[in-house]
Amino acid sequence: MKGLFLAGAALALMATPASAQVTKVTIQADKPGPTIDRQIFGQFAEHLGTGIYGGVWVGQDSKIPNVRGIRSDVVAALKAIRVPNVRWPGGCFADEYHWRDGIGDPAKRRVTVNSNWGDAIENNAFGTHEFFDFVEQIGSDAYVSINVGSGSYKEAADWLAYMTADTRNTAGQERAANGRKEPWKVKFLGIGNENWGCGGNMRPEYYADELKRYARFTRNYNPTQQAYFNPANPSSPTPNPDQMLRVAVGPSDDDTSYTEGVMKAWKERDWSWSMEGLSLHSYTVVKWPPAYDSVNFGEKEYAEIIQSTLKMDARIKLHSAIMDKYDPEKKVPLIVDEWGVWLAKLPGSPDGFLQQQNSMRDAVVAALNFNIFARHADRVRGANIAQMVNVLQALILTDGPKMVLTPTYHIHQMYLPFQDATLLPVTFDAGEYRQGDIILPRVDAVALRAKDGKLWLAAVNLDPKRPASIHGAIAGIRAKGASGTVLTAPKVNSINTFDAPDAVKPRAIKARVANGNVEIELPPHSVTMLSIDE
Repeated sequence: MKGLFLAGAALALMATPASAQVTKVTIQADKPGPTIDRQIFGQFAEHLGTGIYGGVWVGQDSKIPNVRGIRSDVVAALKAIRVPNVRWPGGCFADEYHWRDGIGDPAKRRVTVNSNWGDAIENNAFGTHEFFDFVEQIGSDAYVSINVGSGSYKEAADWLAYMTADTRNTAGQERAANGRKEPWKVKFLGIGNENWGCGGNMRPEYYADELKRYARFTRNYNPTQQAYFNPANPSSPTPNPDQMLRVAVGPSDDDTSYTEGVMKAWKERDWSWSMEGLSLHSYTVVKWPPAYDSVNFGEKEYAEIIQSTLKMDARIKLHSAIMDKYDPEKKVPLIVDEWGVWLAKLPGSPDGFLQQQNSMRDAVVAALNFNIFARHADRVRGANIAQMVNVLQALILTDGPKMVLTPTYHIHQMYLPFQDATLLPVTFDAGEYRQGDIILPRVDAVALRAKDGKLWLAAVNLDPKRPASIHGAIAGIRAKGASGTVLTAPKVNSINTFDAPDAVKPRAIKARVANGNVEIELPPHSVTMLSIDE
């Protein structure tokens, strides 16, 4: 085991010690910015390892408490963090998924091999009806990825009709015969997945031509999701906030070819097709294949992981600049629908199941990503962490009847005020955290006004050893008090286990307010959400 580094977990406000860097933060509470879309807290549930089977689906005959086969403990945990959308069925799995394999009598469903992920047997017990039952149980919207890689326009169009048409036509009648009379709502439609790679290795120009056809012919028939008739301008219907949003495949990391190709096609489009989102896939990976351990790591590995995470900001800027060239009004959002830490698989776990632990370090990674997304709220209006349960940077881990919430789950819980909040300008000197030749910011901060009007400051101390002191001035108001929650742990690689589920858990924290300003000390390797009373 490599040397692990300890850090104190002081939670009470105290006089600034000599080792604590003082960071002066100024919040412009009187200058509201763009809305932080709640969709950036979306989830990703692929048929991969035990992400679905065991993690979400246990079957109606299971002794694990469930509702129609969907485990109740996972549902309760996801409801508590108000998950806005769930992306399904993949991932690479989506471009080999044929939806008819997953409807009808479960005993008669086709059994296949999941060739993308460990050659696991796929019995299709969790299909369209089960997915929509799941998202309805957790109170979420559906983000459905259609099969562009190995499917057809007709297959995709038939699936969307099956999901959204009423019973006046055959598609709706077939759905009703399988147990669901009312059409479902599909909030997001992913038109393919990674078609530059596992989804068919397509050139951007070829994919753009495919996109036009899929966007044209995969229609949503749900009456509640149609644009409103505009009598003043019949040819230009009024947008419906419940309309389905079509998300095109976009770039991977720093490769701009799909950004250019797809946005150029969108700019030159005619009336017959469009899109309402462009995806970005960008993982925290130091080198490929992922080799860094999810538990036994030292400070060098920690710094390298954080350095990789912070590349997200530059990547969003890179692709946003290209999108601005074709879409200066920012009509097309950037949807980061795959992000998170990708580490080495846990020893003894099956190949291709992508099982890893989740530490305090990963909570810092999640918070930094959410802060980056918030700072780009004018363009980034959706994101999906990879993945929801038991896979990669999971929020929830299960093992038979046991369930544990990870540090990343707690970040989602702490960041609930971000959902549809208003971004506020904030300036600060980030300082430096050095590890060898790696130089990183020591502190990161985002300010916002929540939907209920409360003022919040999200602050991350990246330094794994030293505390940092925040001295906050707030333009436009005079602070009267401040309190909130902090997530930290004795070690930066502390984890929650089934035997010790609360090793990393949010705790209350208070700040000092003097002359209308806020002062608070951030423990090492910590994430703080502070509510400021006016």
